[in-house]
Amino acid sequence: MATGTTREARAHARSQEGRRAEAMPVVPATDWPDPPREAGRLVWAETVDGGSYTHQVLARGTELRLTDVGGEACGHLLLYAAGRPWERLNAADTVKVQWNAYLAEGRLLLSDQGRVLASVVADTSGRHDALCGTSTLRRNTERYGDGSPHSATPAGRELLTLAGLKNGLSPRDLPPSVSFFQGARVADDGAVEFTGSAGPGASVTLRAEQDVIVLLANVPHPCDPRPRYTCGPLQVLAWHARPTQQGDVLWDATPEARRAFLNTTAFLAAGGLA
Repeated sequence: MATGTTREARAHARSQEGRRAEAMPVVPATDWPDPPREAGRLVWAETVDGGSYTHQVLARGTELRLTDVGGEACGHLLLYAAGRPWERLNAADTVKVQWNAYLAEGRLLLSDQGRVLASVVADTSGRHDALCGTSTLRRNTERYGDGSPHSATPAGRELLTLAGLKNGLSPRDLPPSVSFFQGARVADDGAVEFTGSAGPGASVTLRAEQDVIVLLANVPHPCDPRPRYTCGPLQVLAWHARPTQQGDVLWDATPEARRAFLNTTAFLAAGGLA
């Protein structure tokens, strides 16, 4: 179709209505063809291609499921308290406070203020990383020849920067991220070992324990030894649910978890947010 005039360009643009690519948001999310059986009303449904990013603001209590469709995804995640982005995911505290370096079901994603931003309520992958962060422009340029955001081999930090800018965040607001579906473990000698994927269809479900800004980049893990830029589609689904309540198993799983939840609910109650 010709686009040489304004009328032709308008006609061409309108002809695209209703067309869908394999990797794109579904709007409204309730049109997603195969929602999880346990899901409430879907509020976010999207497939993020390898080398791409996405972002969203989720209400407290929303559950977010990430699925590694083909076994090659690696979702690098940042979280911020919505409206208070100075409170953000702190990967170091997430590891240190819980006395555990590895993300799994029952772990909490903590802010630097000792509060819970999200909890891991289900996990069928077990291949995650809270130690290495995401890839950088310099690293990807050295490995693949380019790491800029619009190249064929974009770096995770560059994509998270774009996602952050769309939420009023600058590059200086980006802390180290955590990643899902491509694992890394620390060997006895202190070296980081890449453990790769659990395979196609693995998923992890997070529950927002505050209103949060979610930034996601789907790019290869920085320790992935494969010479080619390898990253497959990441499925993102979110639905209305309830935040963790006192008396839930997750709340009382450890003394550290209990304190983090108490810190969170006390803060939200004082501000009329819960």
